[in-house]
Amino acid sequence: MVNIQQIKQRFGIIGNSEALNRAIDVAVQVAPTDLSVLITGESGTGKESFPQIIHQHSIRKHGAYVAVNCGAIPEGTIDSELFGHEKGAFTGAYSDRKGYFEEANDGTIFLDEIGELPLATQVRLLRVLETGEFMRVGSSRILKTNVRVVAATNVNLEKAIQEGEFREDLFYRLNSVPIIIPPLRDRVEDIYLLFRKFASDFADRYRMPAVKLDEGAREMLERYRWPGNIRQLKNITEQISIIEKERVLTALNMEKYLPYHSGGNLPAVVGKKENSQGADFSNEREILYKVLFDMKRDMNDLKKLVLEIMQHGNDVSLKGENAEIIQNLYQESGEDLQRAAPLVNQGAMVPYNKTASAPPVNEEHHIEDTEEFVEESLSLEEKEVELIEKALEKHGGRRKNAAKELGISERTLYRKIKEHNIDG
Repeated sequence: MVNIQQIKQRFGIIGNSEALNRAIDVAVQVAPTDLSVLITGESGTGKESFPQIIHQHSIRKHGAYVAVNCGAIPEGTIDSELFGHEKGAFTGAYSDRKGYFEEANDGTIFLDEIGELPLATQVRLLRVLETGEFMRVGSSRILKTNVRVVAATNVNLEKAIQEGEFREDLFYRLNSVPIIIPPLRDRVEDIYLLFRKFASDFADRYRMPAVKLDEGAREMLERYRWPGNIRQLKNITEQISIIEKERVLTALNMEKYLPYHSGGNLPAVVGKKENSQGADFSNEREILYKVLFDMKRDMNDLKKLVLEIMQHGNDVSLKGENAEIIQNLYQESGEDLQRAAPLVNQGAMVPYNKTASAPPVNEEHHIEDTEEFVEESLSLEEKEVELIEKALEKHGGRRKNAAKELGISERTLYRKIKEHNIDG
């Protein structure tokens, strides 16, 4: 039985989270086989350590280990890099050259950022995986290789398949054994351990005392979502080690180094241990914030719309959804509905004539009155029911005509009838 703690020490892996231990255990279990392995995880999670674990615990450990970053090689030369080329195959090919698959024969090749491979190269790779055969660029001679392929990506390959950017057959061939590396936000118990290790390393490098965190700073560190994962944590620890004069950081000091660029980087709601319920709650909270901000914006837009109508009269025309909103707003009384009638005509563009039937407006106080009226009317769900019932009654229960009258689709009307339990 392989000791996971010894593997962590050998390959410089820090952490005790269950998901991380599971990934290491799978890597060790699959190592003695020749199955292809696909390692997935966000950028900065440390995926590059796992191919080495697999190689060192396999029967190929005395063979070559070749790591290739597929995203760093230009599309025009990647076939030559992977499979080699013959002299004269293209401009600049002054001699024969072996590719990585020849160099890694009887060993392991690690293809990082596999999702960046061009489609033509994916076809060549699939042939190597299935038959062990390939041809150099500019040659018709078939060569054989005995190589173990480990691939890694931070791209959602299933989505890439749907978008036609990655071959489905290649995905299933690579994904014989999947290894999922958890993001740092799902390893909350490991964040402080990593910080201490990085702080100690930088203290030795720059010959200064290691930085430490008080309780508030540590809590802030663990609540942050870390979009850049371990790489981001390491960079921030180095910044703090160099810039901060005080060696014990408070939450106020820490806040300067944790950027909150968008809603996606809001602090995660976690305690000492993260769980799936906590993550779900965090996502729901962010969605709720967005809904509330959207509602506030819609309310402000509606206030401006009504104010503009009352101020400019004939210069303002309404159609579509704006007309429907105004119709709903003026349902407080029969008189108000009569005032709103010129505004709405089956979604057509009709100017509002404020001199025809609208009562005079006190210019000094009309803004406050408008805001009060809008706020009072928007929350009445029964107004929608009332409009639907009136439309159905007007057209003798014919839903198609009623939907046209209301300016909505027949399908939407049917759904609202069921939703509000309306007879019709």
